[in-house]
Amino acid sequence: MQILTCPAQLQRLEGILRKSLPLALPVFGAVLNITRGNPGQFEVLVDKWPDFGAVLARPSGEVAWGDTGHCKGRVMGIWVLRGTGGIAVGFVGPRGYWGVLWMDLGVLGAGLGYWAHWEQGFVLAPGVRVGSLQPSHVDLLNDTWPYGGNARSRRYLAEILGRFPHVCLQDGSGQPIAWVLTDHFGTGTHSYTLPEHRRHGHMQVALTVAAQRAQARGFPTFG
Repeated sequence: MQILTCPAQLQRLEGILRKSLPLALPVFGAVLNITRGNPGQFEVLVDKWPDFGAVLARPSGEVAWGDTGHCKGRVMGIWVLRGTGGIAVGFVGPRGYWGVLWMDLGVLGAGLGYWAHWEQGFVLAPGVRVGSLQPSHVDLLNDTWPYGGNARSRRYLAEILGRFPHVCLQDGSGQPIAWVLTDHFGTGTHSYTLPEHRRHGHMQVALTVAAQRAQARGFPTFG
């Protein structure tokens, strides 16, 4: 496969994938991250250019089934296959395992119409403010993530916390009570509200702030 490094090619690919939203959203998000400084050090490959039939986003310089130091079982890459009947999206996991996430054989959705769901705004509960997570919170993230609890997941969470945008709601003492993390593909990867702070609408607020910030950076938001 051919690695795309030319900015003009990446911009053209971005435009093509945008027409296949929301199905192409994970690969599209990876391409957006690559063209906006590439904080996750990813690369995008196509089977041929410009009339590609397959595109893969993965960590730079690594085979798709390599051990990237992330947690066991996490996605190593995201691929899109195009055809006359529709589009298929899937993942490449550890040891080269391929899986299909979804397939659409009908008319592809296009654009950002789902954004209207987030435009209604939000109201913070008394004593709650929007803040930021710190590196010292990685253990908390690792303990509360369904795929966490091990050294690899901790390294992965520390990486995305340091490289990608996130939203955190804090209580009056500055302690995190709810958060939304994003990943290499521009998608939410760890959203959580501490049990004692649930049923107060905190996650709706965190997701709304994350969606608004994502749109401001040019990322589409669906919900």
